[in-house]
Amino acid sequence: MALTDIFQMNNSDKWRRYCALLYSDDSLGFWLDISRMDVEITDFEDFNEIYSKAFDALESLENGSIANIDEGRQVGHYWLRNPEVAPSTEISDSITKEIQDISQFGASILNGEITNSDGKKYTDVFWIGIGGSGLGPLLIKESFKRESIGLDLHFLDNVDPEGISHKLNSILSNLDSTLFVVVSKSGGTPEPLIGMEQAMKFVLDNNQNWSSRAIAITSKGSKLDVLADNENWLDIFDLPDWVGGRTSITGAVGLLPAALIGADIKKFLNGASQMDALTRVKDIKNNPAALLSLAWFKSGNGKGLRDMVVLPYRDRLEVFSRYLQQLVMESLGKKFDRDENQVNQGIAVYGNKGSTDQHAYVQQLRDGVDNFFVNFIEILHDPLEIVEVKNKRPGDYLSGFLQGTRSALTEGGRQNLTITFKSFDESSLGALIALFERAVSLYAELINVNAYNQPGVEAGKKAATKIIKLQKEIELLLDDGKQRTLNEINDALSSDSTESIYLILRKLSENSDHYSMIGNQSNPDKLIISKT
Repeated sequence: MALTDIFQMNNSDKWRRYCALLYSDDSLGFWLDISRMDVEITDFEDFNEIYSKAFDALESLENGSIANIDEGRQVGHYWLRNPEVAPSTEISDSITKEIQDISQFGASILNGEITNSDGKKYTDVFWIGIGGSGLGPLLIKESFKRESIGLDLHFLDNVDPEGISHKLNSILSNLDSTLFVVVSKSGGTPEPLIGMEQAMKFVLDNNQNWSSRAIAITSKGSKLDVLADNENWLDIFDLPDWVGGRTSITGAVGLLPAALIGADIKKFLNGASQMDALTRVKDIKNNPAALLSLAWFKSGNGKGLRDMVVLPYRDRLEVFSRYLQQLVMESLGKKFDRDENQVNQGIAVYGNKGSTDQHAYVQQLRDGVDNFFVNFIEILHDPLEIVEVKNKRPGDYLSGFLQGTRSALTEGGRQNLTITFKSFDESSLGALIALFERAVSLYAELINVNAYNQPGVEAGKKAATKIIKLQKEIELLLDDGKQRTLNEINDALSSDSTESIYLILRKLSENSDHYSMIGNQSNPDKLIISKT
């Protein structure tokens, strides 16, 4: 059946198609509808062989095979929410202990057993982490933070000087009751390291002790682990070598902020574990992650030709699209497949929330370029404290906007799918995250790419390190006070990029009175540079 035929069906045929393709699970209160995507019942048979291999690959991964070939690492984020499936008792016991330690630590902070040096309860957390180490905790906070319950979380996830200054000053009034959490697997990643150094200086400059309120989340034996141990930090939690940042939310990276805001981490882990179990079923029709990944594959012709638009219809999931950006794009955006063929794979992800986007980019989704598919995320249960006023219930209108947008897109021939949960709580968020994690893993098998490495990210880090090194060489060269052209500096340093030298010097001259660039900026090749 052609895709256009699906959208031109009468209501009776659409209903039969909906029933035939709907997946649901009563234990999680969960539905997945892919009936408005380019998927046919016959696809289950056509894709059976490739999915059989994909299911086996994920089973091998969970059994402890080396899945991240580039780094020679296992990939074990699925073990975090069900230690019993870990490949060794050592790993299983360490996960169980970590969950217990985090639960006890969170309870001790919240009930005042652990206080500052003056016996004052902690009120705030200043969280320093980038990528998944920042987005995961932010998603936890936005999803579950309640007024007057738990600590307030503040995030430093960039090295923007203005942002660092603003965020540090925002906690000044509560500095004596603020915990500082530093997340870095290696302890050497520049962004969290710089953030930590700035925060440490801020604390010490304001006559507060750093070590007694600092917490590290890092790999055992890392630079950060050694530092925190030597300085006797308040606590250290494990970020295992076999967990990537974008899949670390069901480990300490997500559990610690959940515990500190009073969320139920057991429900969160159980929800993820329940979804894991559903997505281990080796049958496309009865595996929600397989259905989701098949819909993605068919929509983009297996080449990522359509963007993924994420529209959760709840404010608490507003940052979920940002979270998925890293999970999906870092995992699937690869230049080469496993056989070293250049494939330039990936799925672009963007989104915000409903019904905000009724008044933003839905206009283009309905009438513009047809290069996307929409993931609607629906929550059925409305808060009891929000009641009917003047014959209007906000939840009814929100549902109406979702159904209306879904219908408008379908009528316009635009592909969309809907994920529905009865209620939104720790369990459903855990399940939602696990669903997308498994769908990403399966999709990666379909297109034969390594979902667990990030060569593009590593290339960016290496290039940034090279620029920082070049800047130090430039500063050292100019210490003699001599005037030089850009080309003379380039030759003296045996550099391969005059442009990089120019960009570095332009930034230096703007931020220091010691560096001058004499001449017309529109003709940078003729500029005279010196240090006074």
